[in-house]
Amino acid sequence: MRFSLAGRPRAWTVGMWIAASSLALPLGLCLASTPSYALSEIQRQDLPSPVTPPTNDDSAAPGTTVPMPAPPGTKPSDSGQPADDTDKSEPEAPNGSGGITSPRADPDAPPPPVVYDLDKLPEPVKRMHGLIIEACKSGDIEKLRPLIGSGDAMTQLSLGDIDGDPVTFLKGLSGDGDGQEILAILEEVLSAGYVHVDTGTPQELYVWPYFFALPLDKLDPRQRVELFKLVTASDYDDMKQFGAYIFYRVGITPTGQWLFFVAGD
Repeated sequence: MRFSLAGRPRAWTVGMWIAASSLALPLGLCLASTPSYALSEIQRQDLPSPVTPPTNDDSAAPGTTVPMPAPPGTKPSDSGQPADDTDKSEPEAPNGSGGITSPRADPDAPPPPVVYDLDKLPEPVKRMHGLIIEACKSGDIEKLRPLIGSGDAMTQLSLGDIDGDPVTFLKGLSGDGDGQEILAILEEVLSAGYVHVDTGTPQELYVWPYFFALPLDKLDPRQRVELFKLVTASDYDDMKQFGAYIFYRVGITPTGQWLFFVAGD
């Protein structure tokens, strides 16, 4: 039997390749598994440690947290900021002490006498009173202009500042636009009884109507009728809650200067 020499090297080569492949496969698997295990170990070791949030709120960035409001009724701490910047060091002024035009009803003091007799007025006061009444009866609000005056001596017509012409301002207060309504109110105020307040002081005044200086809850029935000539029953209830008469009033100094004609509190 003859064997072909040409086939031996080929068969031997194939056999050796198979044998080598059989040995290389386990070795490759081992080499492949070893780097994978090492990589997982490296990654686990290089991972940063979990960061624990700080327990101190002061270390947080400004604006990142919203403070919770204190429970109702909780007294603020001394180090906290006040709820507002209002200065509470000064006591609030009681009703009736806000100025010379403010109502002066004092429930603890005896009321000043109510006077109706105009002849008991000093002559300068009586004269100014008459001039104002005469202007009101004319129906022409311009007649008040020389009595109101100007500059520092001008009659106060509002509890705040007014802009522009005082007669124009009075027309603006009048419901009819021409000033007749405000003239009627002014005449009615000056037709009521008056009081003489702050006698012998720089603030001495004659004031109409007398409700300016009387506690409203102590008015007798006759006086309430006189009050209702000026205000409605609803206005009366509102003023009782406020604690004083706050409708229009007129003040004239002993020298005859028409000091104010204002309404409000």
